[in-house]
Amino acid sequence: MSKVSVQYFSDVLCVWAYVGQVRLDELESAFRDEVEVDCHFMTVFGDAHGKLTTSWRERGGLAGYAEHVRSVVARFDHVTIHADAWDPVAPASSLGCHVFLAAVKLLDAAVFRQVAWRLREAFFAEGRDIAQRRVQLEVAESIGLSVAALEASLSSGRAHAELSRGLALARSYGVETSPTYVFDEGRQRLNGNVGYRVIEANVRELLRTPEPGQSWC
Repeated sequence: MSKVSVQYFSDVLCVWAYVGQVRLDELESAFRDEVEVDCHFMTVFGDAHGKLTTSWRERGGLAGYAEHVRSVVARFDHVTIHADAWDPVAPASSLGCHVFLAAVKLLDAAVFRQVAWRLREAFFAEGRDIAQRRVQLEVAESIGLSVAALEASLSSGRAHAELSRGLALARSYGVETSPTYVFDEGRQRLNGNVGYRVIEANVRELLRTPEPGQSWC
């Protein structure tokens, strides 16, 4: 039986990806033998300070955005938010994390998702600046990864090439929102804070019509 392929894109600093991780986990648990998820990164917070000071200028700047993020997380009981997240701890960019995670994926794909989640927790739940390589390495070390191997991947440019492939795939699908689920070779796309039942319905329909592009409803 062929599996439904799901391409999942997110930015590590995106609060909706943080609160929505439970939906991705549930999808994989419910369709363990029927769904194959490949996780990639796209860029929302490449210049986090520039983006937020501009787009939130009339709404309190970084402090206003921090309050918004706290209000989002407060709506969910499975995640927590640290009082310092985004104000005063405001990572300059998500790109350093993304390339670091690309290095993790090359080194040990089995723990890649675990490290990505731990970095999200480090920022949102613990108020740590995950744009700093020191923090990234501390998280990786806590899971047992080799710092020397990660630094070699970063120094060689291989991690950057891996990240570039994922970013190019996001562009090819027209992904602009974090998180985004892409199904059926790009024919179906779910953007942003989408409920689990909506995601599930898309997967069930694709399981009924396994040939790409054959769904009629």
